[in-house]
Amino acid sequence: MSWGNANFEELKALQEKLHKMQSSEIQTFCEAASKELAARLLALVIKRTLPGKYPKGSGKKGGTLRRGWTGGQQASAKAFADGCKVYKNGNNYTILVENTVEYASYVEFGHRKRGKNGGPAWGWVPGKFMLTLSEADLEAITPQVLNNKLEAFLMEVFNG
Repeated sequence: MSWGNANFEELKALQEKLHKMQSSEIQTFCEAASKELAARLLALVIKRTLPGKYPKGSGKKGGTLRRGWTGGQQASAKAFADGCKVYKNGNNYTILVENTVEYASYVEFGHRKRGKNGGPAWGWVPGKFMLTLSEADLEAITPQVLNNKLEAFLMEVFNG
């Protein structure tokens, strides 16, 4: 009785390709994916952060809060995110996205409004939720972004 012939060359080639895909390459992929998501979040939140409007002659210039997302640097969202440190904790990769302007949280979440001349509080300024809304937008597109990035990575491993 004969079981037939088998050619295991393709299986051996697959094994070699999987062996080439070491943990360092996977970590590099995860860090790059984290930076891409951070760049997309920054692009969304910067666009959503409107500059302040001041009367002419006041000496004030709008855009401080918007520039605060990149630490005051004149950098694109991608360039800034590429320079960010990626923290790894277990299987989680984290990049800190913050606004360095001291009043950013008041604009984000709202704040109490005081009356004129230091009088009693008389109202509430609602928050703009620039980061909160941008995070929700990013969450909606994250699966597709990661899927595309993973597909490109695997194509490079198996075809490259």
